[in-house]
Amino acid sequence: MGDPKGFLTVGREDWPRRPVEERVHDWQEVYVPGALLPIIGKQADRCMDCGIPFCHQACPLGNLIPEWNDLVARDDWWAAADRLHATNNFPEFTGRLCPAPCESGCVLAINQPAVTIKNVEVAIADRIWDEGWAVPQPPDRLTGKVVAVIGSGPTGLAAAQQLTRAGHTVVVYERDDRIGGLLRYGIPEFKMEKVHLERRLGQMKAEGTKFRTSVTVGRDLTAAELRKRYDAILLATGATAWRGLPLPGRELDGVHQAMEYLPLANKVCEGDLPANPLSAKDRHVVIIGGGDTGADCLGTAVREGAVSVSQLDIYPQPAADRDEQAEPWPVHPKIYRLSAAHEEARDLATAPQADADARLFKASTLRFTGDEQGRVRELHLVEVDAERRPRPDSERALRADLVLLALGFSGPDRSDGLIDALALDLDGRGVLVRDAEFATKVPGVFAAGDAARGQSLIVWAIAEGRAAAASMDRYLTGRTTLPSPIGPTDRPLTA
Repeated sequence: MGDPKGFLTVGREDWPRRPVEERVHDWQEVYVPGALLPIIGKQADRCMDCGIPFCHQACPLGNLIPEWNDLVARDDWWAAADRLHATNNFPEFTGRLCPAPCESGCVLAINQPAVTIKNVEVAIADRIWDEGWAVPQPPDRLTGKVVAVIGSGPTGLAAAQQLTRAGHTVVVYERDDRIGGLLRYGIPEFKMEKVHLERRLGQMKAEGTKFRTSVTVGRDLTAAELRKRYDAILLATGATAWRGLPLPGRELDGVHQAMEYLPLANKVCEGDLPANPLSAKDRHVVIIGGGDTGADCLGTAVREGAVSVSQLDIYPQPAADRDEQAEPWPVHPKIYRLSAAHEEARDLATAPQADADARLFKASTLRFTGDEQGRVRELHLVEVDAERRPRPDSERALRADLVLLALGFSGPDRSDGLIDALALDLDGRGVLVRDAEFATKVPGVFAAGDAARGQSLIVWAIAEGRAAAASMDRYLTGRTTLPSPIGPTDRPLTA
């Protein structure tokens, strides 16, 4: 370690965010540009270089965190970049979007604020691009094998890059008009500007990966054509079948899925639309669902100029600190966290009736009511107890001109017919069944990411893509040197 006493003498300091009143008027990332580098060396010094780095186990990618922390502390950025890229294809994505379970597993976090692992990671990732170190790595020779990757989210992109570098000819299919999956149209610009995605795609194209957009595999390209054309196929379509809310009034105009709303806002930022057809401007917005997608809707609605925004969470408000009995270290705990969007809602008082920031906890929706034209005007809710039973006399109504359902996803979308045409099996959760090698029962067809694991974090998505690529390389050539960080049944640390 650079400073053996760093964890004793230096306190935690995070990358500061721009003032709320400034950032809600644009779509740029929320952090102060250039403010990370002056503090990151000392923060990296806080890493204890502990004998058993639990941050490794907490991260499915197996990131070599103590190594690159030490290298950053010593100002050896090139070596830090090399160690970071050794386990992670896209650190500029994870450094911005991952909730950092590695920090929950940091040994220092037993009794102090954890090392700012995520901030160190993004600092290295940005340095990689600033210094021109992300050079394309085309293969020395081609194997003659041709691979199709269906889906261009983090799983599909990670697998494609690994397989391309191994010498296979890889074609990535995406049903949207641009590559990136949820990275492109699900993640708002203020969380990750798309320049980071575009730069990485440029590198992949230079390496030889081929991309095909606006192709719905299963309809535009049939399952039979796919199997005839390719030696191996990876299904990395994500878990995009959104969960519904079959309540009275669901059919009213103005009640929409979050993933109907967010892509349109992203298309405005891309310059494809002059305005979001579902814009929150001058509307009272209620978001149902307390997760990250709901927070993304919240930040987007604030920037579009909503009159008010509330977010309903059926769970109780989490405690500020870890419950050592229920979720002991090094488990990633469910605690009260203030995202950038919630900080904005709190400071702007977008929902004065909320329990905290814009969130109403222990809130269950009963029904929607509308006006004579069939437009939603109110959302009726009730407070629930820990067993989700309604509390007496707690029903109330919220003004709602736009309701966004951010209730998560149940599994892969089957509307294109691909899963049925391949006769693939689904388990009881509605996700694809695969064996220990990420292979489905159909020879040459593999499955990875949320489509097979279920809805998860970006680090798990990338790890799945890397591991599936190793299995596919072995299937195609009989051996592999590609890393396989996880198995299909591996799960996050739990108590």
